[in-house]
Amino acid sequence: MKKAIIGKKVGMTQIFDEAGKVIPVTVIEAGPCVVTAKMTEEKEGYSAVQLGYEEVAEKKLSKPEQGHLKKAGTGMLKHLKEFRLEETDKFEVGDVIKADIFASGDKVDATAISKGKGFQGTIKRLGQHRGPMAHGSKFHRHQGSNGACSSPSRVFKGKGMPGHMGCKKVTVQNLTVVRVDADKNLILVKGAVPGPRKALVTIKETTRANA
Repeated sequence: MKKAIIGKKVGMTQIFDEAGKVIPVTVIEAGPCVVTAKMTEEKEGYSAVQLGYEEVAEKKLSKPEQGHLKKAGTGMLKHLKEFRLEETDKFEVGDVIKADIFASGDKVDATAISKGKGFQGTIKRLGQHRGPMAHGSKFHRHQGSNGACSSPSRVFKGKGMPGHMGCKKVTVQNLTVVRVDADKNLILVKGAVPGPRKALVTIKETTRANA
């Protein structure tokens, strides 16, 4: 992985290519991000850079976070993430990374927390079938049998059950960057990206470009 950036999901829209074909895109406000720390093989045992995103009031950060950012001299930043990039030598603490680190045609992976859908049944959560909907049937949308009685006298691990749906870390791989607006810090990615509007999104060079 050679490049990465942190941003926020603005929403979805559509644009037209040169042939007049409609392209559905997700608009991401990417960066500017500041390099707040560098990890080296000699000190930490691995090579990485830490990026900070979104300025925030000092009082909203913990004392250790304040001290870390004051030492770096980068100002107070809300979100900090590490990226194990291949060429960490070309980055220095204080460097600013903007949306133009990516270009049209790049393949990327987008990671975010998916929309939370609350407590859901197995039909919506897992796509299971419902029962007959006639009045005589007393089995419509509920779970039904979860396993045998005397043997094995338990429910197997991994059994699909009702429960909390969504609100999980999701990565969509091999998306295409359609357009980059460096002046407005916007990256337009073809297709859908996880999360609601204003969700924090991490964009990285894809690991599946040849898949």
